[in-house]
Amino acid sequence: MTTGVPARSTVPATAGRAALKLVAVLLVASCLRPALTSVGPVLDLIGADAGLGNTALGVLGALPLLAFALLSPLVHLLSRRFGADPVILWAMAALAAGTALRSLPGLAWLWAGTVVVGGAIAVGNVLVPAVVKRDHPGDLSRVTGIYTAVMTGFAALASGVAVPIAAATGGGWRWSLAVWAGLALVAAAVWAMRMRDSYTPTALSVETEAAPRDRPMWKSATAWQVTLFMGLQSTTFYLLATWLPAIEAEHGVDAGTAGWHLFLYHAVGIASGLAVIAVMGRKADQRAASVLVSVPMVAAMAGMLWVPGWAVVWAVLAGISAGSAIVVALALIGLRTRTHLHTTRLSGMALSVGYVLAAIGPVAAGWLADYSGTWTPVLVLVAVLALAQVYVALLAGRDRYTHPEAAAIR
Repeated sequence: MTTGVPARSTVPATAGRAALKLVAVLLVASCLRPALTSVGPVLDLIGADAGLGNTALGVLGALPLLAFALLSPLVHLLSRRFGADPVILWAMAALAAGTALRSLPGLAWLWAGTVVVGGAIAVGNVLVPAVVKRDHPGDLSRVTGIYTAVMTGFAALASGVAVPIAAATGGGWRWSLAVWAGLALVAAAVWAMRMRDSYTPTALSVETEAAPRDRPMWKSATAWQVTLFMGLQSTTFYLLATWLPAIEAEHGVDAGTAGWHLFLYHAVGIASGLAVIAVMGRKADQRAASVLVSVPMVAAMAGMLWVPGWAVVWAVLAGISAGSAIVVALALIGLRTRTHLHTTRLSGMALSVGYVLAAIGPVAAGWLADYSGTWTPVLVLVAVLALAQVYVALLAGRDRYTHPEAAAIR
């Protein structure tokens, strides 16, 4: 399909230019989770300082996810109008500003900064998979695994150092959150270098193809299956990322140890995310991989319910599932679409609906804990969601396209 839009530069990419492009993507990926995962370990400090209960803290944790849900379907419009690369640059600058803003004294700044953080990350969530599809169409699973491993690794680091930073600053949870603004600034600087090296106004949009007059993404059964898989794995991930320390505290685990258990929860996802690449390979049918990454979460929740003394084991097992499931979910967005345009739209849909489900998770968990006086119903809830994910995996993993009639554009 041709539209008269100038093609990407025909100047051969040097090894240095290719490395810069990959490093820039990895730096952006490194910024997409720390602003979220650094919150869970210090929620008790935030609650004590701001006078917020579990339900209100659950809402605070859900705000970025709600921003994901509201903004994700609109990101493709920005990308089409301005190009993916400038929009990602603006998002990194906004992420740095929002991260610093929510660390200022005053409850209003906490809420406002959290909304800005959520909006900025929403842009990266949608456009990074589309940029990878655009730049690495023949190596989608491997590159997705690498950038997801980086994303998971920094998520783990942020959760692990949150309590120590707070302790080192005299209980200052604000510094635990604010420190990640620096990483976003670095990512923005390197992304600007990438743009200066190879950017032209029309060349780097992920939506340079003319929009085909085909079925809306929302009417595709395959798109809904991918979306539900994304939503279920996101719900269990963010629920545990927010409340795992509180769940473990009910069984006598101190805050520092629980914070490091949360670190392990994120950290093991790096290895499992990379390992699942070998299972996925270059195959179109991903049912085996999709089920394989879903089952451990069911086992982890059963363990937390029946043998809570082995908390670290269950945190690791849950992390293995969460870390590998996000790789599969993001890869499915590219594998189930034939054009860059469809990839961006499916990404927006999957992240929008998926994060509506994910946003409900932390709030519902906080309410359940307040209402019942125990975290046991929350563990049952996660187990049910994980079982549903196993079923959806069998559907989303099939070799199907959202729009099989579309011509593949590489």
